[in-house]
Amino acid sequence: MSYRFANPDILNLLYLIPILVILSVALRRRIRKQSHSVFSKKAWAWSTQSLKPGVIKWKFFFQFLSLTFVILAWARPQFGEGQQKVKSEGLEIALVVDVSTSMLAEDAKPSRLELVKRELRRFLESLGGDKVGLVAFAGSAVTLSPLTPDKSALYMYIDSLSTDAVSTQGTSFQKALEQAHRLLVRGGLENDEQTHVTKAVVLVSDGEDFSKEAKAQAENLKKDGIRIFSLLVGTEKGAPIPLRDNYGNLVGYKKDNQNKVILSEAKGESLKLISDLTGGSFKALVFGGQAIPRLVSELNQLEKSEFENMEMVQYNEVFQYFLFFGVLFFCWSLILRERRSAGTLWKGRFEVRL
Repeated sequence: MSYRFANPDILNLLYLIPILVILSVALRRRIRKQSHSVFSKKAWAWSTQSLKPGVIKWKFFFQFLSLTFVILAWARPQFGEGQQKVKSEGLEIALVVDVSTSMLAEDAKPSRLELVKRELRRFLESLGGDKVGLVAFAGSAVTLSPLTPDKSALYMYIDSLSTDAVSTQGTSFQKALEQAHRLLVRGGLENDEQTHVTKAVVLVSDGEDFSKEAKAQAENLKKDGIRIFSLLVGTEKGAPIPLRDNYGNLVGYKKDNQNKVILSEAKGESLKLISDLTGGSFKALVFGGQAIPRLVSELNQLEKSEFENMEMVQYNEVFQYFLFFGVLFFCWSLILRERRSAGTLWKGRFEVRL
């Protein structure tokens, strides 16, 4: 059995309880000290003779115990009582994103890479039960996320995309497609006589790679029935590549060996070539444009597969139990009487003994 808190930030309020305890004790001591300076010992003893020190401590304890349980209830504790098996139908998709330094160019606002992040979030929001993996590439490629239906995890990986994700700069479609091929073949379901899994690659870049190796790798994907859908980001006019300091301030633009500012132009000829080769499609990516909806529509037309059962932990709310004990301890503290009754105090003082 597992547990979690739906509002874990509320638990930070628990740090206030020991502070309140210390302040309360200090305040009581200060009041007692000031009272001793005003009243004589005899007057103080007479005024406090009805108090029950033990009961006062218990009342104090129950009040703070009540506050603790109320805070825990506010944090909404949840316990998992079992697992539910669910089935999902969809595709296996490898998102392959260019993170070379040219993706920092600002001909797409706020930059090419930031535009890609926003549009990929739109893409994920439009998917159903598909499994998606994430590959980042430049001169080399690396898998950031395996195939998963967990969109929240994918959002996190997409938000973390940066030019530091890979160690080698450049633009190598061959490395990118090779890594995507490995992800889909080794990380996904295998095709056999009884099971056919539709796999696809969504390649997002601003660059060109006319190498024979890139074309050969695209043909390898085609042999395995994997289509490449490519998205071009940036403009043909291009833009310089900004250089920024650790605080995000612009300090200049990237220059070549002749000290001239490099103008990064988006060119999609090779992207279109490898997409057409595999039976996919090519589109230009702009913010809020129709590239993502059309891509999703094309993917939805492909044959979908039924994936193996996924085990989902079902959580049940139990905050009401904590709230019950919080109210119970508070009521208990109200019931406790700090002073003895007057009858008990005066009992026997005026008895006449014969």
